[in-house]
Amino acid sequence: MNWQMFGEAFVTLFVIMDPPGTVPIFLALTGAQQASATRNRAAWVAVAVALGVIVTFALFGQAILDYLGISLPALQTAGGLLLLLVALQLLTGALDDPDAPASGNVAMVPLGTPLLAGPGAIVATMVFVQRSDEPADYLAVAAAILAVHLLLWIFMRYSTVVIRVLRESGILLVSRIAGLLLAAIAVQLVADAVRAFIDGAG
Repeated sequence: MNWQMFGEAFVTLFVIMDPPGTVPIFLALTGAQQASATRNRAAWVAVAVALGVIVTFALFGQAILDYLGISLPALQTAGGLLLLLVALQLLTGALDDPDAPASGNVAMVPLGTPLLAGPGAIVATMVFVQRSDEPADYLAVAAAILAVHLLLWIFMRYSTVVIRVLRESGILLVSRIAGLLLAAIAVQLVADAVRAFIDGAG
């Protein structure tokens, strides 16, 4: 295995997908009052969806975008707008209903994609695949993808420790902060996409 390629891909995807940073957003989306088993299942679903999206785009990403006539800035804008809608729900408390059967849904969208497997992670994966020339390179990229997703699951799976420390009122505060951060991420995605459109990349 090409360990240099592995290191580059792992660090890049770790920074973009940010496993520690997913914890407050994961808690905000799944809710402090959800059962532990429900939250654990949401973690599995989110990681599985993210891994599926990343692998799909690693294998067929450029072909899919070319076939549909979609540019990367357009994909980035769509992801940013979707995240902005979720951020507004977090900020207004629309996701605080403990009886809402939404854990599975929010685990797939927006947590699995576009938050974890977003435009940044997709583009980075496609770039590393295009840079690969030998089986050792492809193995390194695949190992990096799996390692980052394993860390994502670990951080979300053991987020219950954070719940025990913060309690319900603390989770409510975290959800509002997560909503603010998510809104900032969404605006940045859209701003970068607009800049790319202006530069003629879209």
